[in-house]
Amino acid sequence: MGIFNLTRPSEFILLGLFSSPEDQKPLFALFLIMYLVTLTGNLVIILAIHSNFQLQNPMYFFLSILSFADICYTTAIVPKMLVNLSETKTISCAECLAQMYFFLVFGNTDSYLLATTAIDSYVALCNPFHYVTVMNHRCCVLLVTFSIAFSYLYSLLHVLLVNRLNFCASNVIHHFFCDVNPLLKLSCSSNSVNEVVARTEGLASVMAPFVYIISYVQILNAVLKIPSTTGKRKAFSCSSHLSLMTLFYGSISYVYLQPPTSCTIKNQIATIIYTVLTPILNPFMYSLRNKDMKQGLEKLVSRIKPQMNEISSKESNKIHRF
Repeated sequence: MGIFNLTRPSEFILLGLFSSPEDQKPLFALFLIMYLVTLTGNLVIILAIHSNFQLQNPMYFFLSILSFADICYTTAIVPKMLVNLSETKTISCAECLAQMYFFLVFGNTDSYLLATTAIDSYVALCNPFHYVTVMNHRCCVLLVTFSIAFSYLYSLLHVLLVNRLNFCASNVIHHFFCDVNPLLKLSCSSNSVNEVVARTEGLASVMAPFVYIISYVQILNAVLKIPSTTGKRKAFSCSSHLSLMTLFYGSISYVYLQPPTSCTIKNQIATIIYTVLTPILNPFMYSLRNKDMKQGLEKLVSRIKPQMNEISSKESNKIHRF
């Protein structure tokens, strides 16, 4: 099954995480709940930030875009994975390339935005008197524009290069979505250009975690010098951010620093970490534990609650009329 001559297949078969039928329903329920929590958490953050004037500053500007990128990032993968767990495991060639493109776009955007939030936090805590000057509106827009533009251009180039490959052995992808390495493993064409592009982008991507880690090490050094409970609380917050991003970048490095021929269950579990787990943790780590964000959420709820009460009262009046 899945064997064909030298050509481009009309569809691929995604084997998913586990092949045994008894594992499908529990996995479907687990990933559906995680996906819904990710959507809800990030949507709440976006609404809270854009509805509260007090949250209109660079840090929350970056966090709102990061939340949007997280939503798109998981949406590029999880819905199709849920379909594969409940129904067919096939995906057309066009859908496969589209999934890979959006995964690369929003995955790279996510990575660069995390580095940008680290830079913002570093300037705010280590150089507060120059914060307004350094993190001005033009600088923030340029940072976000670079993060998005570079990700879109790189992803487009990568997909175009994969699209020119021939697949002559099998159309079975030993993964739960269309990623670069599993597709290169199936190709019988020369992958040298693809590997050069991947390594070139990889060098740029590696700079993001280094920027993040260096920034947060400096932040930790600064807040630990504060002799108060506030300093300890900020140090704990920075440590939790650093731990989460170590998990994010560490799992990515584990998968992509290996040769394309390597595709094991460990790689798939590592992929779950940076595609499903970290997007669900980001809202809680970066925003929902923040005092200003909590106040913003309270104001958002106070605005929505009267509207919800009005809608429910109208519905109850309609029911009583009938």
